[in-house]
Amino acid sequence: MGARMTLPDWNSLATQADETLPLLETALLIARDEYPQLDADLYDTLAQSHAEHLRPEIEAIEAWPLKMAAINRHLFDELGYSGNHDEYYDPRNSYLNEVFERRLGNPISLAMVQMEVARRLGVPLDGVSFPGHFLVRLPVDDGLLVMDPFNGGRPLGVDELRERAKPHLGGDIPDDNALLHILDPASHRAILIRILRNLHGVYAEREEWDRAARSADRVLKLAPDQPEALRDRGLAYLHIDHRHGARHDLTRYLQLAPEAPDAHALHERLVELNAGGAARMH
Repeated sequence: MGARMTLPDWNSLATQADETLPLLETALLIARDEYPQLDADLYDTLAQSHAEHLRPEIEAIEAWPLKMAAINRHLFDELGYSGNHDEYYDPRNSYLNEVFERRLGNPISLAMVQMEVARRLGVPLDGVSFPGHFLVRLPVDDGLLVMDPFNGGRPLGVDELRERAKPHLGGDIPDDNALLHILDPASHRAILIRILRNLHGVYAEREEWDRAARSADRVLKLAPDQPEALRDRGLAYLHIDHRHGARHDLTRYLQLAPEAPDAHALHERLVELNAGGAARMH
C-alpha cells in the first residue's frame, strides 16, 4: 500500500475550492466525530480492494455503460451493498465507516462508495443532488446514464426521473432543460453538506441536541454563514442551554435571511433570550 491516508483539518475546509475538497477523506472526518478511534486507512484500503478486484474486467470493457454495469454488479450483487429500507433514518447509514462495514446505507452514502470505486477505475461517475433521493450520473455517447444507488444502481429513464422530480416542483413536470439542470453534477462540498444535513435531521428528530448542534456546526466549517446551518445550530444550542451561542447564531441567521418564513418567530425567540427570559423550547 502507498502512503497512509491523512484526514483534513476541519478548519482548513472553508477556504478549499470545491474541486480540491477530498470527498472520501472528509466523509471519514465526519464519521470520526462519532467514532473517534476510526482508522481511515482501513476504509481507503477497502475501497481500493473493491477497485483492484474489478480492474482486469473493467480494463477489458470499452463502453462506459458496460463498465458501470460491472461495477454495480460487484458492489450490489456480489459484495451485498444495499439501501437500508428497513431503518432509513438510522444515523449509521450516513457514516461511511459503518456503510463500508455493514454494507448498508442511504442513497448518498452508497453513491459515495460507487463513486469512489468507479473513479479509482477511471470511470467518471458523479453524484446528483436530485430532490428526494440522491442519484449518480455517468456521461455516455448519447447523453447521461442516471442510476439509483439506493436500489442496486438501477438505471432510471427520463420518464421516471420526471415523475420523481414532480412532487418537489409543486406538481410540475420538468421539461428537458429543467431536468438537465436538476441532473447537474453535485460538487464535493454540496455532497458533504447534504450528508451533514441528513445527520442533523436524524438527531433533531431524536432530540439528541448535542449531536444535532455538532452536525450543523460541521456544515458551517464547510460553508461559513450558511443561513440554515446557523439557524439549526442556534436552535440546538437553545436546547442544550448554550444561550450565548444561540443568541449569536440566531442573530446572524436573521441578518442573512430577514425574509425567511420563520424569521418572525425566531426574532421573538431572540427578544426573549436577550431579556434573559426562559429559553425553554416548547
